[in-house]
Amino acid sequence: MMTAIQRLGLTEDHLLRMPEGHLLHPLAARAFLDMQAAAKRDGISLAIASAFRSFDRQRMIWNRKWRGERIINDTDGQPLNTDTLNDEEKLHAILHWSALPGASRHHWGTDMDIWDPSGFTEDNQLQLIPAEYEDINAPCYQLWCWLKAHAHDYGFFFPYRVYQGGVAREPWHLSYQPLAQQLQDALTVGELAEAIEHADIEGKAIILEHLDSIKQRYFDTICESSQGG
Repeated sequence: MMTAIQRLGLTEDHLLRMPEGHLLHPLAARAFLDMQAAAKRDGISLAIASAFRSFDRQRMIWNRKWRGERIINDTDGQPLNTDTLNDEEKLHAILHWSALPGASRHHWGTDMDIWDPSGFTEDNQLQLIPAEYEDINAPCYQLWCWLKAHAHDYGFFFPYRVYQGGVAREPWHLSYQPLAQQLQDALTVGELAEAIEHADIEGKAIILEHLDSIKQRYFDTICESSQGG
């Protein structure tokens, strides 16, 4: 089992560097490479767009959104005017698309954003939006269909397959269930609160005030591994 600092993304000493440079837990890395090879045999190109993300990297994303230096979208993916939001509204607007530092599944090395790079060009770059995967003529549609049928054979599932009132639907997000489930169960509000208290993070007071409900709505609420991959 990982330590608290590993669960919180405060170290990467438990991870393996993949050929493309992404970091994954060794168990997830082996399973991914097996799945990638099987996809290739079926004529499907499977690559990682993003894998491990540290606490500090997630904190930088969070702070830029809170300060208005990076766009915050509404639930339909349209830019919000954050000047009209109070702190609690802004908190939930950010959490819909971006995990709280310390509570990101990308901290563990078990989770990754995947794509089919063959369908993109310099003029048509990956945006990580559902239409790129779910529309029948989309560049990642065949990959998405293949993963729905086969990802579970390698231990992977879609934690955000459908929207459940917390994190937005993410058809590109795969998680290595045998290890991720253990880490999901292990992370506590107490260790998360300690990490937030010691971090240079915007909105700290409102985060700590609502931390229990944040964890329940945006971290604990995921799709079951048996639901469509």
